[in-house]
Amino acid sequence: MADTWLAYGELGLAVIGFAPFALHRLSCGSWAKEEVKIPEKDSMLPITILLPVWNEGLIIEKKLANLAKQEIKADLLLIDSASTDDTLEIATSWLQDFPNAFNSHKIIAMPKRLGKTTAVMLGLDELKDFQGIIVMTDADATIMPQSFNRIRNWFSDPQVGAVGGSPRRKGILGEEEAHRNIYNLLRTGESSHDSTPFLEGSLLAWRSNSVNSSDLYSNSNADDAQIATAVRLGGLRSIQDSELTFTDQMPLTSKGQRRQKVRRAQGLIRLLSRKRKFWFSKRQGRFAKILRRNAWMHILSPLAIAGGAVLAIMRNIAYLPESNLMLALSITEVYCLLAWFLTRMNRSFTGIKTAGTILCGLENLLIALLLAGRGKSLHMWEQHTDVRQTLSEQ
Repeated sequence: MADTWLAYGELGLAVIGFAPFALHRLSCGSWAKEEVKIPEKDSMLPITILLPVWNEGLIIEKKLANLAKQEIKADLLLIDSASTDDTLEIATSWLQDFPNAFNSHKIIAMPKRLGKTTAVMLGLDELKDFQGIIVMTDADATIMPQSFNRIRNWFSDPQVGAVGGSPRRKGILGEEEAHRNIYNLLRTGESSHDSTPFLEGSLLAWRSNSVNSSDLYSNSNADDAQIATAVRLGGLRSIQDSELTFTDQMPLTSKGQRRQKVRRAQGLIRLLSRKRKFWFSKRQGRFAKILRRNAWMHILSPLAIAGGAVLAIMRNIAYLPESNLMLALSITEVYCLLAWFLTRMNRSFTGIKTAGTILCGLENLLIALLLAGRGKSLHMWEQHTDVRQTLSEQ
C-alpha cells in the first residue's frame, strides 16, 4: 500500500535524527583516549580578567574575592551592562577596600543594556593592544584555586589559542546530570581530535590577539562558543580542560533549567548556521567534520525528529496493516515517549536515561529553532534570580 510510505518515512527521519548522536558519541569516546597533555612550562604571559556583569549586586563581592585568591595576580576589566541595582557601587567600594587585589582595575559602565555579547565585544576593543591572556568568567561562577597557573601552562604551547573550564554544577536535576556527562565527553573528545567549537563562558581563556570584536555577532548569545570557534578558524586550537574546573548553581526548577538550555541552544544554532561555509572546508581538516556533525545534531536532527513524530501520528491514525515493521515502530514510539516524559519529569532510570536526555535536548533545540524562525532572539534574557539568591546565602 502507498500508505506504508508513512512508516518508511518515519523510520528514515528517525535514522537521520538519531544517527549523529550515536556516531559522534562513539567517535568522541575513541578520540578522548588520545588525551591532550597540558605543558608543564609556565608561559609567563600576563593575564587580564574580563568580567561582564549585569545586576549582580547580591554576589559581586564574592566573585571579586574569588578572583583575588588566585596565586597569579591579574588585571581586571569589569564591564557593567547598565545594571539597575547596586552592582557598580558595591564593586567600586570593594575595589577601594582591597586596592591590592589586582594589578590594576578598570570599570566600564555601559549606558544601555545590549546583551552580554556586546559587552564582551566592548571588552575586546578595550583590550585590543593588550598582549597576553584574556580570562573571561561569569559573576555566578566560582573558579578553582590556581586556575590561572594552569591556564598559563596551556599557553606555553603556541598551537593553543583557547582553553575552557569544565563545570561542577550544584543543584543539577536528573536530566541535566546526564546532559552534562554527554556534553563533557563530546567536548573532551573534540579537543583531543582537533578542537571543540563550544566552550563555557563561566571560565574561558584565550590569546589576546586570536579574537577580534568583529568575529562576534552582537545580536546572539553563546559568546563563549563564538570565541572558541573564531580561535580555531584563525588557526589555533580550542581545548576543554577537564581538570580546570569551576562551580556554579543551576536554576532551581526544571522550567528554569529548560529556559536556560533553550537560550543556549539558540546561540549555538545561530553560530553553526553562520559558519556553514566551513562545514565541508578541506582547509579546516578535522575541525570541519566536528562542525558538520554539530550542525547535523543541532539543526537537522530536531527537524528530522519533529517530522518523524508527525508521520508517526499520521501512521497511527491511518491504521496500517499489521507487520513486523509496524510492531517495531510502535514499540520504539512507546519507548521514546516514555523516555522523553520520564526524563522531563526527572524520573529517568538506566535504560532510558540517555535516550530521554537526547530527546529532551532535541525538544529544546526545536523550540530554539522555532523561536529563531519567528525572529525572536534570546540574547537578552531575564536573570535567574533564584540562582543569585541561593549563591548569596552560601
